[in-house]
Amino acid sequence: MNDNTIEMNDNSGILLHIGFLHDHLAKIPDKRCARGKRYSLAILLLVIILAKLSGENTPTGISEWAKLRKKELQKFFNYSREIKPGHNTIRRTMSENLEDDDLQQHTRQYLHQAYGGQQSILVVIDGKTLRGTIPKGENQGVHLLAAYLPEEGTVLLQVEVGKKENEIVAAPILLSQLDLKGRVVSGDAMFAQRDISVQVLAQGGDYIWMVKGNQPTLREDVERFFTSPRQAPGWYPPLMPQETAQTVDKDHGRIETRRITVIPDEENYIQWPGLRQVFQLERQVFNPKKGTKTIELFYGITSMMSQSGCATQLLDWTRLHWGIENGLHGRRDVTLREDATRMSNTHQARVLATIHNFIIAMVQCMGFDNLAHARRVFQARLDAALFSS
Repeated sequence: MNDNTIEMNDNSGILLHIGFLHDHLAKIPDKRCARGKRYSLAILLLVIILAKLSGENTPTGISEWAKLRKKELQKFFNYSREIKPGHNTIRRTMSENLEDDDLQQHTRQYLHQAYGGQQSILVVIDGKTLRGTIPKGENQGVHLLAAYLPEEGTVLLQVEVGKKENEIVAAPILLSQLDLKGRVVSGDAMFAQRDISVQVLAQGGDYIWMVKGNQPTLREDVERFFTSPRQAPGWYPPLMPQETAQTVDKDHGRIETRRITVIPDEENYIQWPGLRQVFQLERQVFNPKKGTKTIELFYGITSMMSQSGCATQLLDWTRLHWGIENGLHGRRDVTLREDATRMSNTHQARVLATIHNFIIAMVQCMGFDNLAHARRVFQARLDAALFSS
């Protein structure tokens, strides 16, 4: 394999190291027997990744993409034969020929060694069901829980949630495999559990949990911090020490205002492992054209002290927390058509999700904010490299 690179951004120095990527993929153990192999596992994975980066979403589309470039791929990769795997070969590659854990490990290592990073503080944990795996007449399919770095677009790890389990059961397994020292784990209300909080703290991290009705007593206790006490004539209770921060954003003709109020629980009124502060997040969305305004209130808890978890920082991290829907899940569903891809093989579904996570992270590492635009750019530049080599 030649050390081929594709320049992705003009004059930016950002490259896709195809030869280097192949070397990392070549480290993944191949579960196939030696007899009958036409292509190495690394070549097959590379074809899948490059075709998906070029805009293809299905095994048939990936196969046709390769066949239209079979001689150019052979020359570009310095391979021994034309590269034209059939769609069944593409399917078997994802469903039978490798372990998802190995693929996650080596793609993550490539991202780190090629582009650096994976050192940001905030880690968001969130789950997603692959709708294309739900059998007809049923309501359950493959459900994956991911640990995501929203500032880098990188999934550190994802694990499957068992059909008879939920994300609360899978979260300790996921977190136990991560280095949380000096990091902050953010999750929605489902993860506001005592045991999970203790685990995060024991691993050297901090937590930010949203609080809702699944923990009604905790929710009431947090809300009480932000409820003005009843006043008697001649007696005025002092206000609790608090800090606020606010952002105003204009997008799609709407004005969104986010305001957070943070109050320390210095007296340990709330008996929760490691809790140091509570917060109220107010989200206002105003539509000037319609003249409508919506207001939502959210509550949360954190183990962070005010010095490291000030109002401005917490406001930023809560915004990033909700960004996983568009930054990861939305891109997989809308641009990469993950939920529209029918899959009966659960192993194939996990591998496909890992490939999608890798593509999203790699595109962000290369400086693109829009995945669809990045795929069009890549297709043009890869074809230029292939047909000129």
